[in-house]
Amino acid sequence: MPELPREERLAAAFVDLADTLVQDFDVIGFLHSLAEHCVELLDVAAAGVLLATPGGQLVDAAASDERTRRLELASIEWDEGPCRDCFRSKRQVSDVLLATPAAQMRWPRFAPRAVELGFTSVVAAPLRLHNQVIGALNLFRDQPGPLGDAQVKLGQALADTATIGVLQQRAVSEHMTVTAQLQAALDSRIVIEQAKGYLANRRDTGVEEAFTLMRRHARDHQTRLTEIARQVLEGTADASLLTRREQ
Repeated sequence: MPELPREERLAAAFVDLADTLVQDFDVIGFLHSLAEHCVELLDVAAAGVLLATPGGQLVDAAASDERTRRLELASIEWDEGPCRDCFRSKRQVSDVLLATPAAQMRWPRFAPRAVELGFTSVVAAPLRLHNQVIGALNLFRDQPGPLGDAQVKLGQALADTATIGVLQQRAVSEHMTVTAQLQAALDSRIVIEQAKGYLANRRDTGVEEAFTLMRRHARDHQTRLTEIARQVLEGTADASLLTRREQ
C-alpha cells in the first residue's frame, strides 16, 4: 500500500491524538502513539514521554524504542536531563547539541549516555495546557544539526494536543482522581513490560519487535494495548501472536 502524503498523515495524527473520549481509555497506549507520531512526522530518530505525579515526580510513560526508554529511566534516576528541566521550568528546552561542553556540564550523566546511544541533539516540549504542565516530551535526533524551528513548533503542537486529550479524559472521568489515573497508567506500564519480555522469549525475538507486534495486534483488533498484554501473559491471546516465528 503506497504511503499517504505527509499532509494526510499529519491530519490523521492530530485526529488520533484528539480522539480520547472512548471507553477504557488507555493512557500508556495513547502516549506511545504520541511518540510514534513524532518519529513518523518529525526529523527525529526517537521520542520519549514522561508524566508527572501529583507530587511533581516524573515517571516513565512511553518511548519509541528500548534505547530511549532506558535513557529516560536513567534520567529519572539521576534527576537530570531535558525532560526534568522542561517540566520544572514549564518551558521548552531548545535544541541542545549533546556532545558540546555546555551540554555535558548541564547534564553530566545524561548527555554522555545520550551520545553513547547515538543521539546528537535533543528538544524537550512540555505537555501543557495554559499554565498546567503534566509531563514532557523528549525529541532526539541522531543526525548533525538541530531540529529546526518549524519542526519544534510541530512537535509542541503534537504535545499540546496530546495534553488536551489526557486532561479531557480526566475531566469526563470525574469518579477517577488524577492520582488513581496515574496509578492505573503505571500498572498498565508494568503489565506491558512483562508481556514484552514474555512474548520476546516465546517468539524468540527482540523486545522491540515483540512490542511492535502487540501494538499492531491491538490496533488491528481495536483492543486496548494493556488488554492484549494481559492476554499474552495469561496465554489467551490469538495463536498468531503467541506462535514462535519460523526459524
